[in-house]
Parts: sequence; structure tokens; C-alpha cells
Amino acid sequence: MLASVLKIKELWHRLGSPRWFFEYSGKFIGFFGVGALILLVVGFIWGLLIAPPDYQQGNSFRIIYVHVPAAILSQSLYLAMGVGGFVLYVWRMKLADVLISACLPLGMSLTVLALFSGAVWGKPTWGTWWEWDGRIVSTTVLLFLYIGIYALREAISDSELRGKASGLVAMVGTINIPIIKYSVDWWTTLHQPATFTLTEKPSMPPEMWVPLLIMVVGFYFFAGHNILNRMRAEILQREAKTAWVKNLLVKTN
Repeated sequence: MLASVLKIKELWHRLGSPRWFFEYSGKFIGFFGVGALILLVVGFIWGLLIAPPDYQQGNSFRIIYVHVPAAILSQSLYLAMGVGGFVLYVWRMKLADVLISACLPLGMSLTVLALFSGAVWGKPTWGTWWEWDGRIVSTTVLLFLYIGIYALREAISDSELRGKASGLVAMVGTINIPIIKYSVDWWTTLHQPATFTLTEKPSMPPEMWVPLLIMVVGFYFFAGHNILNRMRAEILQREAKTAWVKNLLVKTN
């Protein structure tokens, strides 16, 4: 037990080293990239071409294979930013700010995709592009949080102050995540409940929810690949004057 705790503590301290993270994370780039490609291709083909049409919505329901993964990932990435902000304030790890910077553009893009695909889905389902629905409004707030953090990081030139300010907003904004998740339970809403839960079996038949699950996992793999690449590029930029980066550039050239 003590040995395990010491290993976890050692790993935690290593995460504070940009050089160690850069060298170690490179081992997972290919894994996440290949995994994302396979999962997304399988899930996309299965969901769009093989899964049966919904008995009420027909083929229009198939946008679920883009909408649900995008919505889940947009929340997960913001939560990761909030955790990064907490770590930055408590332990002052440089990599926490790198994580926030790497998650920001992808999370913002996926939030836009979730709102757009939801509007496209809502038109034939609800008869309108927009509804003052708890989940739609709270997801729109999430987009504004992403935009606000992006604008904040662009406006502040001092790297330390930029990290602290964006980390604080990310932490405070995490209160919106449970609102997005539980809005369908707290208020009257047109939105359907969560497709996947830990306590209940999905209401859809397996031939419809299995490809959706594959797409969700595929989106996570894609996010892992994208974020690791962004973090590694950010580390090289920030550590450009250090000896290990200079030696690395000499070796690669």
C-alpha cells in the first residue's frame, strides 16, 4: 500500500516536469490517433448506414451519432480545464496551464458543433431551431464561458497572470456542468434524458446504442490525440530556450 502511494506521489511530481511529460506522452500519440480513426469510421458507418431508423423520428435521429458525442466531450473538456485551473492554483504546475490552453479550442469547437447539430435535430423533432430549454440554454452558457476564457487569454500578455485568470474562470464555470447534466430532471424540458447512465439500461435497442457508444469513445480518443499534440507543441514553444529542447531540435534536424 505504501509503495503504491509513493509511486503515485512520484508520478504526480513528474507531471510537473514539461520535459518528462513531453517524452512520456509521445508514446500515446499513435495509440490515440489509430484508435480514433478505427472507432470513428466503424461508429460512423454503423450509425449512418446500418442502424435501423427510429420508429418516431425516422432517419433524422441519426444526427445523434454526432450530437451526443460532441455534447459529452464539450462538457468533459471544460471539466478538465476546471481541474487544470485548480491544480494551477494549488500546486502551481506549469502543465496545468498548458492543459487549459490545449483543451480550449477543441472544447469550444465541440460546443458549437453540439449546439448546431442540436438545432438541426430540433427542427424536425420539435418544429423549431431554438427552444428556451434548460439544457440548450446552459450549453449556450458553456459556449460563452469558452469564448470568455479564450478572449481573456488573448487579452493578457503576462503568461503567469493569464494562466491564473483563465484558471479561475474555468474553476468557477464548472458549476455549469451539473446544471447541463441535470437540467432535464430539474425543469420541464423538451430534451430527452441522458442516453447512457450507470444505473439504467439504454432505452434504445443495442443496434442503435452500440454505434453511439463507439462514437463517444472515438471522440474521446480523438480528443486525447488532439490535446496531447497541442500540449507537446505548447511545451516546445514555452521551453524553447532550454537546453533539452535545443538538443531535441538538433537531433530532429
